[in-house]
Amino acid sequence: MRLSNSFGTTPITLDEVHIAEAVSADSSAIVANTDRSLTFDGKKSITIPPHSTIKSDPFHFTLKPLSNVAITIHYGDISPNLTGHPGSRSTSYLVKGNKVSATTLPNAARTNHWYTIDGIDVMASRSASSIIVLGNSITDGHASGTNQNGRWTDDLARRLQKNPETQEISVLNEGLGGNCILHGCLGPTALSRFKRDVINKPKVKWLIILEGINDIGGSRGEKNAAIIGDRLIDAYKWMINVAHDHNIKVYGATMTPFGGSFYDKPGHTAAWKKVNKWIRNSGRFDAVIDFDAAMQDPDHPLQLIPKGDSGDHLHPGPLGYQMMANTIDLKLFK
Repeated sequence: MRLSNSFGTTPITLDEVHIAEAVSADSSAIVANTDRSLTFDGKKSITIPPHSTIKSDPFHFTLKPLSNVAITIHYGDISPNLTGHPGSRSTSYLVKGNKVSATTLPNAARTNHWYTIDGIDVMASRSASSIIVLGNSITDGHASGTNQNGRWTDDLARRLQKNPETQEISVLNEGLGGNCILHGCLGPTALSRFKRDVINKPKVKWLIILEGINDIGGSRGEKNAAIIGDRLIDAYKWMINVAHDHNIKVYGATMTPFGGSFYDKPGHTAAWKKVNKWIRNSGRFDAVIDFDAAMQDPDHPLQLIPKGDSGDHLHPGPLGYQMMANTIDLKLFK
């Protein structure tokens, strides 16, 4: 297991860390006989320096495809800047004291974020491989529901598992709500996190890029939007070249419509059209996934189709995310 204090300004101490199979995605209950205590260089406790990520010792744990796990941490010292994922769409249960082996936490405070957890690396067959998805809130799953595993990446993972030819392919969701490719917005930019979140991940064969709408939507004035559009194309080229240098195929996903949303301005629409046209026609990607075509209202192509719209006219809802996943040809991952 990987645990992170990447954004902490002081050390954090984890007195004890456990992993167990979760009874369900929307409960604190665990399957008691699956509970495992993790160690770090043979010890139960670990102090993580600021701006650092650590790994546990290897441990035996049966992790079934698409299963839910519960990770329980008893904290000692923490940083005022605790590293976490605000858009996890998963509930954390908070209690006082050391409850790492409790089978349920009925009186816990709840928050729909997770903290410190960076990832789980698993032993897999030599033929196993990964798809990285680099994106913003649409990939992070805004409006997909809490504890529902309703992101389009979750729906893609379920499709891959149902298909015998793709069952050994994992989907690694690197979506960050409010994220940008170039500058500002929330979290490290896609360019600044590209090495960490794409190149350094294990057994990556494919990269899907669905990002840029926040860069466009956050630009002011038509001239700025046009400049941002050109800079996004340059950024796509850079990401493609770096990924190709590491033998990763790159699939460009067109940005979905946003007509009627708070991003809806003529200059933004022009930049969005320009970038999507480049994604479709440049020939720089190994393949194109046309989410724009799949999600647009046939009668109003600048808007999301109503049945797939969450209601804010920018983010899809649960059905919209299913539609996005269903438009992906699984033959891309042979």
